[in-house]
Amino acid sequence: MGNCLPISSFFQKQSKSLPIDTIFKFPSPIPTWPSEGGFASDYIDLGGLQVHQISTFNKVWTVYGGGPDDLGATFYEPSQIPDGFFMLGSYSQPNNQPFFGWILVAKDTSSDQSSSNETLKKPTDYALIWSSESLKTSQDGHGYIWLPVAPDGYRAVGYVVTATPDKPSLDKVRCVISELTDECEAENWIWGEGKTSSDSDFNVYSSRPSVRGIQAQGVGVNTFIVENESDDNSSSTTIACLKNNNFSNFSSMPNMQQVEALFQAYSPWIFLHPKENYFPSSVNWYFENGALLYTKGDESNPVAIQYNGANLPQGESNDGAYWLDLPVDENAKEKVKKGDLQSAEAYIQIKPMLGATFTDIAIWIFYPFNGPGTAKLGLIDIPLGRTGEHIGDWEHLTLRISNFNGILYKVYFSEHSKGIWVDAPLLEFHDGTNKPVAYSALSGHPNYPKPGLVLQGAGDVGIRNDAAKSDKFLDTGAKYSIVSAENLGLGIVEPPWLNYLRKWGPDIVYETGVEVQKVEGSLPENLKSAFARLVNILPKEVYGEEGPTGPKVKGSWSGDERS
Repeated sequence: MGNCLPISSFFQKQSKSLPIDTIFKFPSPIPTWPSEGGFASDYIDLGGLQVHQISTFNKVWTVYGGGPDDLGATFYEPSQIPDGFFMLGSYSQPNNQPFFGWILVAKDTSSDQSSSNETLKKPTDYALIWSSESLKTSQDGHGYIWLPVAPDGYRAVGYVVTATPDKPSLDKVRCVISELTDECEAENWIWGEGKTSSDSDFNVYSSRPSVRGIQAQGVGVNTFIVENESDDNSSSTTIACLKNNNFSNFSSMPNMQQVEALFQAYSPWIFLHPKENYFPSSVNWYFENGALLYTKGDESNPVAIQYNGANLPQGESNDGAYWLDLPVDENAKEKVKKGDLQSAEAYIQIKPMLGATFTDIAIWIFYPFNGPGTAKLGLIDIPLGRTGEHIGDWEHLTLRISNFNGILYKVYFSEHSKGIWVDAPLLEFHDGTNKPVAYSALSGHPNYPKPGLVLQGAGDVGIRNDAAKSDKFLDTGAKYSIVSAENLGLGIVEPPWLNYLRKWGPDIVYETGVEVQKVEGSLPENLKSAFARLVNILPKEVYGEEGPTGPKVKGSWSGDERS
């Protein structure tokens, strides 16, 4: 229990090394950030409650089976807690990735610390939620999960894990006054007895605030949530997140100099497929090379678009009254469809997230054209004609950075209408730097953390998304513009094109039914049923029926990423 590294006792119980035996380290040292304001100061004031991010732990209990990759999970409690701060709960991580843990501890800094107004109080008791005594999976001793019973007007924000059946000391953790808490929900599966969460009655998940976005006050403690389907009174809803009641001044957010330093440290490299024909470009290259603005009811008189989109309609809503399209001239059209990698620029949005305890740097990339798709029907690849083509394609990556210390914790990769968060230990980094690598898939441009084939469909039937490294890449840190940092006081003037909220391409690029019939008619009988399945399961955006909208219309602009 006294060892702060989660490694030492594993080998006593486990003959083979596990990924969690390695403590993740970035390829390069984390820079010293420009010092000013509350960013990267190690502490954040939530309004009478000061919190600190701890990344040193004592191991409490390990199980060696079940969970992701059937490798088990390990449970910890924070160590080296600063004077005056208290543990709020235990931390857990699956064993299938390097150790990269953190959790919040808290200190009462309210001006009124009378017994009725303390922001932190001891629990009145503990309830045993689960124990591993009957677990047949290999484990390091036994584990016991306890729920602190909070006093009236307070809430527990984490469970306590012990290695003995004795109740923890009431002085072990603190509960938080209700006005400084918010609702939370399960996020990623950490552990269960089976190989999937659906195989287990008892599951452990990471937690996050239920409501997330640039105006949301919920703060993740990074404790875990348990869900016990065999217990009708499952306690998963009794665990709370914190709430930042000091949210409006954004004192923990980085200033412009710090934002620039963060982006130079973590700016991703995006590799395009070696066979890519449709490259990104800057927005202004697109405008300067003949992109046109169309107005409903006056389609015969499209208008050239001025620099930065100065003559684009501003605000209002995506009402179908306007849309952008390629040049009318065929030669100009073909040129614009291919994009211009040399002009390509990353457009940066700065967002407070998780109650301004994290900064999201959203990196938007514009592609003038999305190329056609290719279907995979078992072992056979079938070109889909024009299916999948559309005009004006926006893709993005998002860096999630701690405001306590400026450390990059995860990256979001947009993939068609959704995407995935990838924790820092599972990222590829470019050439010994701390810059994550992303792979833009052939023709459709979804972003992936690794090269290879990702099939959009079911089983061995779907649309191919092929990603590979090549000499065609976009170093986002080499050419970028910070286009938005709403309400953060950074002095950003948003370009007019950003507030064009209509479509960046026409609604109907081609007649979907005709294209599908063309492909189906060319197939041998033994492939037609598989192709019919493909047509039924693919989302609408694959068929290019609707022109895409710009960054500000996406749900993630003011909310959290969709995964």
